[in-house]
Amino acid sequence: MNYEHPLVSVITPTYNRPEYLKQALTSAVNQTYQNIEIIVSDNCSPENPQAIVESFNDPRIRFYRNSSNLGMLVNTIQAFKHAHGKYVASLLDDDMWEPDYLAKMVPLLEENSDIALAFCDHYVMNASGEIDMAATNKCTQAYKRHNLKQGIHQPFVEHALINQSACPAVAAVVRREIVNWDEFTNEIAGMWDVYLSYICCRGGKGAYYYPERLTRYREHEQTDTMQSGNRNAEAKIRKAKSEIYCYGKFIQDQSLAEFHPLFKQKWLHAHTTLAIGLMRSQQVQQARSYLKSALFQQKFNLRTLVALGISFAPKKLANHLLGTF
Repeated sequence: MNYEHPLVSVITPTYNRPEYLKQALTSAVNQTYQNIEIIVSDNCSPENPQAIVESFNDPRIRFYRNSSNLGMLVNTIQAFKHAHGKYVASLLDDDMWEPDYLAKMVPLLEENSDIALAFCDHYVMNASGEIDMAATNKCTQAYKRHNLKQGIHQPFVEHALINQSACPAVAAVVRREIVNWDEFTNEIAGMWDVYLSYICCRGGKGAYYYPERLTRYREHEQTDTMQSGNRNAEAKIRKAKSEIYCYGKFIQDQSLAEFHPLFKQKWLHAHTTLAIGLMRSQQVQQARSYLKSALFQQKFNLRTLVALGISFAPKKLANHLLGTF
């Protein structure tokens, strides 16, 4: 292939994961695509990871440390704002890349100037770094990548926001010039990668899908997906609030009118999820308001109706029943 080798900014926000961070950075510095800058932004970890970063003795790494914890979103977006590259790629501190990840992604962007991002499939690994093929295949199917054809998809709203096949947090390289990082407000929170997909796909922009698994996503007890699965009320509330905000924004975007009914479903589903989280944290009255709002705005939803019924059950019984959600 004949293409330039533009600078790629590797964005690594981190907090209190020194061993994982070392593995993530190792996978970055070992990329066969060499023209990179690696931006590590530490969110005031109890143990300063500067020594880990300096141990690589790699001038391509730039290290920033916040004087106080700014929250996950602010730390992440702040790191993106430090980027100088033509392209940006997120490498979270608990994930890893295959050595040829950037070497295979960058040419796709260079040869197709009308696409906003290039994305691929990824492995799922456990806390110890071992690839879990059952979880990997399940993830590929859950996000509809198993039937997704290689090549340009334009527009790609369905892949970005409905199926969420493209995941900028884990396995995508983005054209930096199309993103205004000031758009990211605190309400977006953990949905920042979906919101980044929104920015990339709105207006009919395209994306290139490369079906090979070139990155590794780590599942462990500190991830929000695992916490939500373990019925952690705080994580559920946090996730639902960010979904309500983001899907509300998508509903307001008339360029996405074709998908508004699907966004409305997800928006209402998030209301019920938030209510369930609130009930688990004993905020029953507030939970009922979200459930009633969701019921009034849809014809019928069994999950919402059952949750509302549970809110009137005795506390002990309600706590038992909530365990089924």
